[in-house]
Amino acid sequence: MELALYCPVYGYYEAEKDILGRQGDYYTSVSVGPLFGGLLAAQLAEWLGQCGARNAGAGLSQTWSAKSINGSGAQREKDGGAQEPLHLVEAGAHRGELARDILTWMREHRPSLFQQMEYWIIEPSDRRHQWQQQTLAEFKAKLHWAKTLDELAVGTVPASAGPSVRGVIFSNELLDSFPVHRLGWDAHNRRWFEWGVTLNDGRFTWTRLSRDASGFTFDASRLPPPASRLPDFLPDAFTLELCPAAEDWWRQAAGVLQCGRLLTFDYGLTEEEFLVPERTEGTLRAYHRHQLVSDVLGLPGEQDITAQVNFTALQKAGECAGLVTEAFLSQSRFLTGIAARIWKGELAFGEWTPARARQFQTLTHPDHLGRAFRVLIQAHRSLTPPPARG
Repeated sequence: MELALYCPVYGYYEAEKDILGRQGDYYTSVSVGPLFGGLLAAQLAEWLGQCGARNAGAGLSQTWSAKSINGSGAQREKDGGAQEPLHLVEAGAHRGELARDILTWMREHRPSLFQQMEYWIIEPSDRRHQWQQQTLAEFKAKLHWAKTLDELAVGTVPASAGPSVRGVIFSNELLDSFPVHRLGWDAHNRRWFEWGVTLNDGRFTWTRLSRDASGFTFDASRLPPPASRLPDFLPDAFTLELCPAAEDWWRQAAGVLQCGRLLTFDYGLTEEEFLVPERTEGTLRAYHRHQLVSDVLGLPGEQDITAQVNFTALQKAGECAGLVTEAFLSQSRFLTGIAARIWKGELAFGEWTPARARQFQTLTHPDHLGRAFRVLIQAHRSLTPPPARG
């Protein structure tokens, strides 16, 4: 899966053709139009202001909560604050369209914050780096790149401690493309086995790995608790995917936050939602020209491969790294909460045009993108108010 998607020569995400939008293989929230980036930028600006206020010694009394998601509570703009840089760190920026939409909105609506912030892109691919530079040429002075989280050259406290991000680390449809382990349930022997890939008559096919095989990589400790209890209700050959790479990345991202939040938008489920008898084939799937492809191993490098994100595993990884979960909700609720504050006049945003209204419907309607995507928000404990006394 990693080679099919990310190989520098043949990988799907390295292709010169545009794989997004009507002429590509799938839609994203970014391909709908600039509204998604604008609404996200409005929320990111508020979060950056909180980090700036904290660093300047101002008290914080407002955090992201169910109340603010639902659109109540006054908007407080803190575009000023400390003069040290504030950071937006995007992982998986593809061609840079989301970064362009966010930076454009920030420059127009939060100019003082725009001057103070640095925009970092985590991009291991040299080719995608070049695409992003072309898309974001007008913002060259604000941009920085790193191949990994470890290579972020942001401020450190102390310098020997590594990167210390003051702001937000976020991604949009990144973790669902991390390589997975594909497991099957052997009902007769009451144990899990791992599926591998082999070559058969010139085609890639699935093969069951034996536990003593050199290619066997399954780590039983990675199983979600319900699966590790060997549930009797699962049918034989029930399929489950594990993604240790996504959990490890999330944990690493949590570790570089000095102040701020970790945020992702993606397709995904909770642990319990993975383990339902009707999901016998698992969630690994492929898309080509907007069609669901049954043969995930066919057309390597020419089709998208994706699996549902285990949000429960991400939440636990972040909390074990010291973060506090602020919200896990649908994209519809997240964006509607921001929009509601705009409509009430609590958040300066700009004119709500008919074009924005059409984009908003696509982004939030359950039959479009509103229900398919989920949002996980975790915050550094420094932003969490202490418990009330008495």
